[in-house]
Amino acid sequence: MDLAEIPVLSLETERDRLSPLIGDSFRTFGFAMIRDHGIDPDLIERAWDLTRQFFALPVETKMKYFNPGQGGARGYTPFRTEVAKGATEKDLKEFWHIGRDLPEGSTLAGTMPPNVWPEEIDGFRETFTRLYEQFDKTGAEILAAIAVDLGLDAHWFDPAIEDGNSVMRLLHYPPVAEGAGGAIRAGAHEDINLITLLLGAQEAGLELLGKNGQWLTVAPPEGAMVINIGDMLQRLTNHVLPSTTHRVRNPSGDRARYSRYSMPFFLHLRSDFRFETLPECISADNPDRYPESITADDYLQERLKEIGLKS
Repeated sequence: MDLAEIPVLSLETERDRLSPLIGDSFRTFGFAMIRDHGIDPDLIERAWDLTRQFFALPVETKMKYFNPGQGGARGYTPFRTEVAKGATEKDLKEFWHIGRDLPEGSTLAGTMPPNVWPEEIDGFRETFTRLYEQFDKTGAEILAAIAVDLGLDAHWFDPAIEDGNSVMRLLHYPPVAEGAGGAIRAGAHEDINLITLLLGAQEAGLELLGKNGQWLTVAPPEGAMVINIGDMLQRLTNHVLPSTTHRVRNPSGDRARYSRYSMPFFLHLRSDFRFETLPECISADNPDRYPESITADDYLQERLKEIGLKS
């Protein structure tokens, strides 16, 4: 398997020239890698420990936190629930979702349910509340760099993501058992949201679909974060920034006996944000693909049905 030659950029030392560098990486791969991202490494280590503790709980304990009517929005989603759009086999994964705590009386409460927290794991709520806040901050910095690269004001995205419906996912891919058939850990898909910030991709398995139709391995160095464009940003930019197909393949040999953990942060728009294609991304060669208007929440609900999380 060929390696995706994605440059590793620094949010700290390359901040002044980050916009064109990250823009070029996204246009080439739909992906970027960022080191010096500012998220506390001790907090990350604590989060991994608590993630492993939670998924080691008995299934009946985890199922206390599953609400089938919420489409996986908060709490636990059981093994083999989600399916990639257009796929027939459900993914070999289970996950936990943490969302934003909205201010009292927020008009967005109808589209963003409150968080639930496992009683069995000490420090779970405190740790992941802090980590969510740090992901949120880093994501906003990345979006500022993207905005400048697109010819927008650096703060263009600020009101669009204020109280946005962003979700942090704790992912567990159990050891791959014999008899999995054609199922893989995560089938080929594109993300729904604006951008995804991913920790935990050091364990092999993440691959992106190159422009030549070949799968390429994504292998970030230790401590680096993988970032990819989601369908919402692709739509907003009229495909100037592509949402790239990716997957998590099954391990081979001895690695099949081990679990894989990862932690994506799906950065979303406000639920009431209305899509209007950016004029900077419309040209004679690239006419507006999306003249119709739709809210971010309407778009999200359509996609959740496509991937089996809502009926």
